[in-house]
Amino acid sequence: MWNDKEIRITDDLSIPMDELKLEYYRSSGPGGQHVNTTDSAVRLRFPVKSSPLLPEAIRERLVSRNERLINDRGELVLSCQRFRCQFRNKACVLSMFVELVRESCKAPRVRRATKVPKSSRADRLMSKRRLSEVKRLRRRPGTDD
Repeated sequence: MWNDKEIRITDDLSIPMDELKLEYYRSSGPGGQHVNTTDSAVRLRFPVKSSPLLPEAIRERLVSRNERLINDRGELVLSCQRFRCQFRNKACVLSMFVELVRESCKAPRVRRATKVPKSSRADRLMSKRRLSEVKRLRRRPGTDD
């Protein structure tokens, strides 16, 4: 999936590791004495809007599907602090990045308009007639128009 030089997204798309900015910082939350001295959380920044590596269609889908993850400078920002180990958090954030880009590589399915079948329309109208008849029978006698 990835090595020190590049991340392979698909067979024909890979992103060099020097395009990604990885920042390490201290995790929040509970921990022991060791937690205050290690930078185990990882934040990944990828300049999605200015990267020449992504094809235009993939870039547009990535931006539109993940607007809340993109900051005002056009960077995709992901972070992980799930694990106590920096290595595992780095693997987690890289796999999140790969998954987001892979999802953006898939073109959306084209929706074809279909007609409602005649039998469904007939069933719906029959159901309405039945309900109307039940309600009519519940009325007091002599209130018919």
